[in-house]
Amino acid sequence: MATKKSSVRRYGLGLLGVLAIVLLATGLYGVYKPLPEGVGMEAPPRPATGVRFLADRTYVDEQGTRHTEQSIFDEIFRLIEQAERFVLVDMFLFNAYQGQLTDTHRALSSELTDRLIAQKKRHPDMQILVISDPLNTLYGGLPSPHFQRLEAAGISVTLTDLPRLRDSNPLYSSIWRPFIQPWGNSPGDTLPNPFGEGEVSLRSYLALINFKANHRKLLIADEGEALAALVTSANPHDGSSAHGNVALRFSGPATGDLLQSEAAVLEFSGGPAPSQAPEPGDVPSSSELTVQVVTERAVERAALALIDGANTNEHLDMAMFYLSDRHLVRALQEAAERGVKVRVLLDPNKDAFGREKNGVPNRPVAHELVSAGVALRWCDTHGEQCHAKWLMHRDANGAARMLLGSTNFTRRNLHNLNLETSVVLRGPLAAEPLTSGAQWFDERWHNRRGRHYSVDYEVYADESLWPRLQYRLMEATGLSTF
Repeated sequence: MATKKSSVRRYGLGLLGVLAIVLLATGLYGVYKPLPEGVGMEAPPRPATGVRFLADRTYVDEQGTRHTEQSIFDEIFRLIEQAERFVLVDMFLFNAYQGQLTDTHRALSSELTDRLIAQKKRHPDMQILVISDPLNTLYGGLPSPHFQRLEAAGISVTLTDLPRLRDSNPLYSSIWRPFIQPWGNSPGDTLPNPFGEGEVSLRSYLALINFKANHRKLLIADEGEALAALVTSANPHDGSSAHGNVALRFSGPATGDLLQSEAAVLEFSGGPAPSQAPEPGDVPSSSELTVQVVTERAVERAALALIDGANTNEHLDMAMFYLSDRHLVRALQEAAERGVKVRVLLDPNKDAFGREKNGVPNRPVAHELVSAGVALRWCDTHGEQCHAKWLMHRDANGAARMLLGSTNFTRRNLHNLNLETSVVLRGPLAAEPLTSGAQWFDERWHNRRGRHYSVDYEVYADESLWPRLQYRLMEATGLSTF
């Protein structure tokens, strides 16, 4: 009897050992596996024309009334409606979910769907490609009415093949990949939709916990004989329509780099090739502005180069929804210590579609920055989010560099885990788009024109130990949504 029990114990321990090896190997492979070709693009700076800085603003006036002014999707719709041959849209959140919000919001998801379908009807032979994240179908658990309408109109919809990307939450994904992923997903009625109406299967929740995304937000469209593009932090998402966001619209060779990066996503996700796009179009080499496309880890390199290149008494300004990446936090601290005039405007991380958040990661990071001499203010949000991802350096010679796009400054967004797209605009500060970017930040920092955007650091300061420990653990392990 003792021998039999011993054999069973050895057998059980052996199975546990094999399981541990499988989980460890799966976790390590998920973290370090080769990336799909085309991920992590760092294109060269290209001369650009038609460059415009755009911003969506939400503020409170002197009477306490909240106002929202939007221009980003108005420009997106204009670009769609003038296109005749080709449109590509890659957007992260493309749905009508509003969470627990009770305010009336702009129906951006329906507007974008309607505009694309209307343009396809005007020009039946044009190619319209939509790329998005499977979150919008709850990972196969709840069909998207917008995507169904688009496909019925002959518009291609490609959901990004997220498992091809590296794992941002390996402690969980090492279990999900071998034991849950093979079962797939389908519509179900087991659990409530975590984002809105309807019910989904348990497998939708289990896929969600991987915490990975195609987080890009951009448009490419033909404009005459060439291409125009727009890269933004804004989503066609009804619940996000009051958020503060920024965008850069441009033409020229950089649109070709952007199209190449999107063609890579279509290829590894099983979508069609962008076969009807015209050539990007030439720009005179004398153009005073350049645009550089950067994706995934290249965004971090570009941001570090911008921060590290700022010298004593030069200006460095940042407006960011999430700031947690340790490389960038240290770079900002070091810039302040060497005499750079650093200003950082952060979302207080308190509002999430009607739910209250706990201030992580921005509040513990803010404590670190203020302790190093960084000037810091909070966006004074009222249900919406300060959703821009924006950084600007103004040097002593009148030149400026401005980085903006989809990319939060977090490990998940910057370390080849999510798909991200940002652009770097370079040129003289006197050039209109750079001047507009600088004025946008100053208006928010100083609450100009009778508009209230921001409050002092002390209003949301949290210097307690627990949020700092929580942030560092979440950032290091990937057990977080930021």
